[in-house]
Amino acid sequence: MQDIEPFYNWRHIYVANEDEHSPFWGHANSEFQYSNTIYNYYIHPQWDSFGSTTLYVKALFVDYEQNIAILEFIGEWNDAIENDCMLLKRDLIDCLLQKGIYKFILITENVLNFHSSDDSYYEEWYQDIEEEGGWILFLNMPAATKAEFMQISIHRYAFFMDIEQWRTLQPLILMNFIEQKLLRIQQNTEE
Repeated sequence: MQDIEPFYNWRHIYVANEDEHSPFWGHANSEFQYSNTIYNYYIHPQWDSFGSTTLYVKALFVDYEQNIAILEFIGEWNDAIENDCMLLKRDLIDCLLQKGIYKFILITENVLNFHSSDDSYYEEWYQDIEEEGGWILFLNMPAATKAEFMQISIHRYAFFMDIEQWRTLQPLILMNFIEQKLLRIQQNTEE
């Protein structure tokens, strides 16, 4: 796990610790000092903490004019013991909502499993953004983890999608691509 770095090819466009509106503004990440762990395994020092001991995040891109945040995660999403969704919602998402963000791409290919509780924070998050036409999208979640999310019907509040080549796209192109796919999904649902 210590070798898995957050995606860094958009750093010329956005750096969370240089964004004065970001909850990570001014936070300095070490390049070499490993201090955060998931259980007994050190993770790369570029991952940011939002209060969970099992799940870490990196804000890869935020655009306040396009109302979009792209967040990458690593670890175990544990709502049963750690209440990760509550921590995420209160300490990161609510800050972004206050700045006008209502479209969320959550890159979850490094989320290895999920332990559920109830869905109240997902429902609250959805209610916070639905009036604006917002959405939550889990991108490239491993199949086993996705099945665990589906068991408690998170798909009522969020979409799941796989885009293998997302790293080759610029962030706004990725957002537009996803919005077009979501529009088609919604049109097919209405028919």
